[in-house]
Amino acid sequence: MSQEAVNAHIMGQSYVLSAPSAEAADLRAAVARVDAAMCRIRDAGKIKARERIAVLAALNIAFDAAQAQHSAALAQQAPPAPEAQASVSVSTLPPDLQANDSRLATLLYKLDQALGRDGHLL
Repeated sequence: MSQEAVNAHIMGQSYVLSAPSAEAADLRAAVARVDAAMCRIRDAGKIKARERIAVLAALNIAFDAAQAQHSAALAQQAPPAPEAQASVSVSTLPPDLQANDSRLATLLYKLDQALGRDGHLL
């Protein structure tokens, strides 16, 4: 597989990087993401040291990647078994919603499952 030289500019510094030709576009996208993250931190004005900015940008990017991976894992989980859905009762809803049928209770249950640890709508 042939290598391609990629000229990168991150926070005003130029770098020449090398990547397999098939991955050069992904490398350019990564460079743009790192540059944007570092410039955002620098422009906030609280941190001036490039090394500290780079560490914070790396942490932010890693955190975003972990969140995306967590969201993808939740999306791939199988839907709850029908018996688990059946256990949702209208009586668990706020009084003003109890007049609605069990379809609303099931919808709220599904939303709560999708939100996971992030919290509940109601």
